[in-house]
Amino acid sequence: CISRQRVWGVPIPIFYCDDCGADIVTPETIAHVAALFREHGSNVWFDREAKDLLPQGFVCPKCGKAHFTKETDIMDVWFDSGSTWAAVAAERPYLKYPADLYLEGGDQYRGWFQSSMLTSIAVNGVAPYKQIATHGWTVDGEGKAMHKSLGNAVSPDEVIKEYGADMLRLWVASADYTQDMRISKDIMKQLSQAYLKIRNTARYMLGNLAGFDPDKDRVAYGELEELDRFALASFNDLVKAVREAYDRYEFHGVYRAVYNFCVVDLSNFYLDIIKDRLYCEGADSRLRRSAQTALYTILDGMTRLIAPILAFTSDEIWAAMPHTADVNGESVLLGDMPAWDSALALDPGTAERWEKLVSVREAVNKALENARSAGVFKKAQDTEITISVAEQKDADFLNSVDLAALCIVSKAAATTEAVEGERAEDCLIPCTIAVAFSQAPKCVRCWNHDAGVGADHDHPELCPRCAAVVKAL
Repeated sequence: CISRQRVWGVPIPIFYCDDCGADIVTPETIAHVAALFREHGSNVWFDREAKDLLPQGFVCPKCGKAHFTKETDIMDVWFDSGSTWAAVAAERPYLKYPADLYLEGGDQYRGWFQSSMLTSIAVNGVAPYKQIATHGWTVDGEGKAMHKSLGNAVSPDEVIKEYGADMLRLWVASADYTQDMRISKDIMKQLSQAYLKIRNTARYMLGNLAGFDPDKDRVAYGELEELDRFALASFNDLVKAVREAYDRYEFHGVYRAVYNFCVVDLSNFYLDIIKDRLYCEGADSRLRRSAQTALYTILDGMTRLIAPILAFTSDEIWAAMPHTADVNGESVLLGDMPAWDSALALDPGTAERWEKLVSVREAVNKALENARSAGVFKKAQDTEITISVAEQKDADFLNSVDLAALCIVSKAAATTEAVEGERAEDCLIPCTIAVAFSQAPKCVRCWNHDAGVGADHDHPELCPRCAAVVKAL
């Protein structure tokens, strides 16, 4: 049954002849009623008499008389909503039919989803949608239904007023909407810290792109420092993960991937290591421009990735960052999403190499933290480390990279000789790490200890690298 006896709803456009009792529903009458609805709204059915709802001069096709009564029942709401594919999507050329997605609560499998499927298949033989997604209900922090009488209701307007619209959007994205979604002041407070981490990471990158013109200053990929290529490969992996999460409508996966990338890959690793290059190398030096090139590429892509969720924040970043001449700087939302780039992927050998280096750095950080707790030093740059390994090939491998820069210490070396220190058996290169306070003089500019401090008569307080940079100013 598609009708319901209600006083208001979507009318059923059927007329009845008062003289012969014929049911009247023809293409002509339907088109006329539709035109009236389009001009006056569906309430016109209730406001006018039957004769005023029919075409002028209309007579009963069966008996030729002109006395009519209109139907007073309304459409069943499920038949009504189940026909939206025809009334909304199919009627508008800028919309798709079948639709890409139908989104509703989990109770709609026997409701809107089913009624839409039945009507569309009955008329056209195809489903009205390509995919469906269902969501749970919004509940309080303890998982209870929200009611004003219980005082546990959270108003979206209050969230926006206190935190901004992007925070509300981030909450929606961070929650697994396939389950009931919890919200409370404590949850929003915790989430605000995650938002600030993402925002401050972008802010740090923006600050270090000051004076960088991507059209003029970008370093070719093949000339980038290996660490910068590793950072771009990590970002490339993020792009793949985020794009796949978006395609699956797993927005909480997008949030977690971006947040973890900002914390683990950037703040705790890459950004920490390149500070020395950004702050202390010459402004136009290849080493600094290499780092800026990676930062620019990462920030440009990450801003595009978060734009569907953090729409306002991403546009703020977009307005502040430099762009190439071919990029629309008006809004990030007018640009394209980044795609996974095979050119940025590391070959298996290089990937394995960096997996080992990251593991060694983690082991060194643990040894440094223990030494700091024991009072050996206050800042890691005050130390020298020696890494003892069992095989010469491992020592040669570690000595082939700038270990001191990687571990942010003043001096680092690997050896096969035994040392007293902290054992790191879980490291991909099992080793013993010895930490000692550096006895070399300290450079007042970069804060590294270097035996060359004092060698330059014009700048005796600087290390050779910093002295050369200062002289070139």
